[in-house]
Parts: sequence; structure tokens; C-alpha cells
Amino acid sequence: MNHNNMADYPSSTTLPTFTNLHAAPASVPDDLEATPLASTWFSSFSTAVTACDTSKCAALFVEHSFWRDILALTWDFRTFEGTPKIQRMLEDRLAVAQMTAMKMDEASVQLQRPYPDIAWISATFTFETKLGLGSGVFRLSPVGDGGFKAHTVLTTLSALKGHPEQIGRLRDQEHLDGYLWTAQRSREIEFIDNDPTVVIVGGGQSGLAIAARLKVLGISALIIEKEKRIGDTWRNRYDSLTTHDPIWYQHLPYMQFPSCWPLYTPAMKLANWFETYVDALDLNVWTSSLVSKARQDPQTSTWSVTVTRADGSTRVLGAKHLVFTVGFGDFFPTMPEFPGADQFEGEILHSTRYKTARDYIGKKTIVVGSCVSAHDVAFDLCTFGVDVTMYQRSSTLVLSGKTFMEKAVRGVYDDDGRRIEDADLIAASFPLAFMAEMGKRQVVECEKMDADMLEGLKKRGFKLNRGPRDAGVFLSAWERRGGHYMDFGASQQIIDGKIKFKSGSQIERFTRTGLKFEDGTEITGDVVVFATGVQGNIRTFIGTICGADVERECKPVWGLDEETEIKGVCRDLGVPNLWYMSGSLALGRTHSKHIALQIKAIEEGIFDRKERYTS
Repeated sequence: MNHNNMADYPSSTTLPTFTNLHAAPASVPDDLEATPLASTWFSSFSTAVTACDTSKCAALFVEHSFWRDILALTWDFRTFEGTPKIQRMLEDRLAVAQMTAMKMDEASVQLQRPYPDIAWISATFTFETKLGLGSGVFRLSPVGDGGFKAHTVLTTLSALKGHPEQIGRLRDQEHLDGYLWTAQRSREIEFIDNDPTVVIVGGGQSGLAIAARLKVLGISALIIEKEKRIGDTWRNRYDSLTTHDPIWYQHLPYMQFPSCWPLYTPAMKLANWFETYVDALDLNVWTSSLVSKARQDPQTSTWSVTVTRADGSTRVLGAKHLVFTVGFGDFFPTMPEFPGADQFEGEILHSTRYKTARDYIGKKTIVVGSCVSAHDVAFDLCTFGVDVTMYQRSSTLVLSGKTFMEKAVRGVYDDDGRRIEDADLIAASFPLAFMAEMGKRQVVECEKMDADMLEGLKKRGFKLNRGPRDAGVFLSAWERRGGHYMDFGASQQIIDGKIKFKSGSQIERFTRTGLKFEDGTEITGDVVVFATGVQGNIRTFIGTICGADVERECKPVWGLDEETEIKGVCRDLGVPNLWYMSGSLALGRTHSKHIALQIKAIEEGIFDRKERYTS
């Protein structure tokens, strides 16, 4: 594996390096028999866990280690860092959860060397708890005495005992003729005979994924979508939009994209696929509909949800659970205010209103911003020969799409890789707290791979950064919900001067013909596009629907907590039977299962939210 000189990497006292673990590199030869070592460790681990011997279990971990649990032991998303916290969790939860039937998958055992000074043995395993079936991953690092101890362990809930997904051999076996199926689907969609157990507000990728997960668990759900068609949240954006994540990473549950699908998906094509997905999986959707009010009964925790339909009629649904999948909430465009805007003789708009460069041919344009939307808009304008200048307000994390794919995706998600379910398990097994340190090394490697591009940008005055905590793109996505750009052509246009560029001075005011800066310079233009993000406070949005009391009780959403887990997403929000999920297609695929399992467990009476082991 080709890596940079170790001196290029920032120092770390927490990564499982040979130095930090006082281990000799020679203790991990390339021909190391990893399977017997993994089997020996796992035998000791499973014996200690099933016996609830927390001291022996903790002794199998290196001092600075991680145990991440997703629902299996804690009914929450928790990362325990360091053996004292791990042992305390085990003392509190092992007897409650009752882990048994632990089995390592010998075929999964691998010796991996992510860096010259780091080596580990990884393997997957399965287990049972009192209530469910679980999957896990462990990684063993060499220690000073020549042995191996765990550096990371993941335990995650995969299924509920007695309540399997109705797929494969458990699918519907009834021979239903077309007339009956059509009539049945019509009644199901309109909920003529009953109300849905779950109302989902928002029909984007997260809403569709949750509805699909609930359906195969036997939970009725209705998606309320304000747009005319499913997919319009993508269809109505700028015409040039194409996903920046490769297709391997973006499959929805139960129905993967065809193998002939392009690696990157145009937004229009993705929007149409969402409609196909709804039709193929028989999901229940009301489009052109709006949830205007939802109120919760304090005694039963059920919801009365008022929905206004396309024809102006209203219906009050009695639902047990209310799920918001509405992006970042109120979604107000961030429009900085500057003196003189009322005197500007051209057009001012936010990038959320931008549709196509064809509208601006023959005009001079200014794009304010330097993250994804700004680059996409500027690239679109440049492609159509429109005079465009990008103005950068602050530094930006930039990496090429090719580099992101090689460093962050390939090997876990790709055409030659593992099943999507196995890939998701591996991806989840790297706690963000751990990736905050590994990410600092990945940034250095990305910078080496993109050296020519980044140097060219610097020469044009483009200000670069390494993301939050210098840890790269993943923490940028989770902490800032953006703040980066994955390049698919715009950077070269900036380097070549085809996209003009300005940075280094703040905007002072609008003039009649453009923007004036504090350094005295001015850029003239007919159109100013502010690609400056959106404001979103999901609690505020929830309050507009559910009332001020619910808004006050609702926990924070998005950003990272003290354990570097994402706040609020698919977790307890402080209000019974209220849920939130949003994010990429990959996040929707993985976390939709977690939210569906929690709802199913509550509906079957085998879990109460008071049983959560919450930080």
C-alpha cells in the first residue's frame, strides 16, 4: 500500500500505532496466521460477555479503545471510549441485554494494514440478546507482550426475535388476482379502513427508506409529501445537478439500482427512480399534501395529525408515531444582507432558486460562496459560456471526486466488494470518535493525491482548509452539514481562469452595477447568486407543526454529541413516539432500519423508551 512518509502525518496519542501500543512491527508479519489469533481472542471475549464478567472482558481491550453500540445493548447510538467507560457500560448493560450465541465468521477474518505503523486483525460476528439478533465487528491490535487486544468493537441490532422482516421466503404467498390487488391498493393508499400506525412527514430518500423498512416489519405507514410528485425535492433543483457519491454507496433498502446504472446519478434520473421505488414496493404516499398540525395525547402518546390534501379537503389521522424526514427543517435560504441591495440594477437570488445557466446567457454573473452549490452553479454557468466570477467568503475543504472514491469508498463499497448489508456493517464499525483521528491522516493522503489541483487553486487565491478538527470530509458532513466541495470539474475551470475568482476581502456593499469590497475593488455583474447555504432548525420546524411545548421538550438535532455520535437522528428526541431522520441516501438506507426496529419494538410491547441507556 502506497502511503506518505510517516513524518507527514500529524501525531496522535490515541491511534493504535505500534508506538502507542508498545508493539514491535515484527510482531505482525505479512504471513501472520490471523484466524487462530482472532478465534482465540473471540473465544475469551464471548466467554467473558456471556458470563457477564466485565473485568475479564475489559482486560481484552487496549487502554484507548472504542466500543460502539447501535441499539443492541443500549437502545441508543453510543460510543464508549477507553476501558473504564467500556467496563462501566458492560456492568450496567450485559445482565440486562443478555448476550448469547456469539459466533465469529471465520471467512471474514482479515489482516489489514491501513498505514505502515498500524496493523489490525478484523472480523465480523453474530450474537443474540434477550430481545434481538445482532451483528458485530471487532479489530485487534498488537500489544507489547506479543499478543493482540481489541481496539474497536461494534455491536448493532439486526432484527427482533419473533418479528423477522417479511422478505424472501417470508414474502406474501397469496395468489391475488389483478382486480383484487388494484382495489386493495386503492383502499390501502387512502387508508379507508383504518389510520396508519406511522405518519412520515416528507417523501425524500429518508421517508421512502423508513416506509419500506416499516412495511416489511408489518407496520402501516403513510408518507405525506407537499410536492406534486415523489422525487420533486431533487427534480426541482438546478438542471445540471448530479449526485457526488458513487452509486455503490447509494442503494435504497430492498431494491438496488440496476447494475447498468451510471456511477453518478443525474438528479432527474434519481427523482424518477424514487417514483419507481414507491410503485414497486407498494408504499403509501399522499402527494400535494401538507401536515398543518399535529397534537399528542399526553396520556396515550398517540398523535392527531391534520393533513390538507390537494383538493383542499382535510383529514385528521390518528397515528401512534410521527416521523419527520424534512431535511434540515425550516430550510430558509441564508441570504446575507448588504447595504445598497435596493439600488442594485440586476437580479439577486439564492442558489435554491437557481435552475439553469440558459436563463443567464449573455449576462455577467457573480456566485457568492465556495462549497458544493456554489461550484455546481459556477460550473454550469461556465459550461454555457456565461461570464461568471466566484467570490469566496472563507476557506473551504476541497478534494476530487476520484480521491474521495479511492480513499473513502472503494474497498468497502464498489462493484467488486461485499454485499451492501455487510458494507454498511463495516462502515458503521468505525466510530466517528475514531475517524476524527484517522481522518487527519486521510486528509494528508487526499492532499497528496490532489496536489496539482490544490496547488493550482492556491495560486488563484483560493483558501483551503482540512475540515472540522482537520479531520476531513466526514466530520464536515456531520458537524457542519456541508462546508466542503467534492470536485467534478469546477476546480480546473477556476485554475484555468474560465471561472473568475475573488477572495481575501469581505463584501462592503452593493453598487448599482455589482459588488464593492472592503479592499476597494469592485466586481460588476448583472446577476448575483448567493450560494450561502440554508438555515435549518429542525426543532423550530417541529414546533410549527406540533406546538411550542413539543418544541421545548425536543432534544437538539444534528451536530455531534460528547461521544461524537450524531444528535437526534433516529434517536430519542425527548418526546415519546416522535422521530427525525435525514441525510444522504446511504444514511437513509442504514438508519432507516434502526428507526424501524425501535418503532416495531415499541408496537410489540417489548421495549419502552425509559429503558434506553442514554448519555
